[in-house]
Amino acid sequence: MREIHKKISPEYFEAVLSGEKTFEYRVNDFECELGDVLVLEEYVYTKGQGTTEGRKPTGRSIRKRVGYVAHTTDFDWLDRPDVKADFEKYGAQIISLMDEG
Repeated sequence: MREIHKKISPEYFEAVLSGEKTFEYRVNDFECELGDVLVLEEYVYTKGQGTTEGRKPTGRSIRKRVGYVAHTTDFDWLDRPDVKADFEKYGAQIISLMDEG
């Protein structure tokens, strides 16, 4: 079991926190499997999402146990320039989120 730390925007953080959002869609550039713990760390983007300039942590985080992980390259909606190259290189993964305990 691994503990994996990833950044997440406030609107998605709130959706996970409320239980409305029960999955993660991520560039497939890291190992992730059933039973791992995904630590989602909230970040704000003062100069717009899609740039690392002005990106700051809020100090809030959520821990979720990873359930089913699907790997695919069939999704084409992720056209942001900051991740497009990684998306084309690695594809993406959809991560089911479950309570850790």
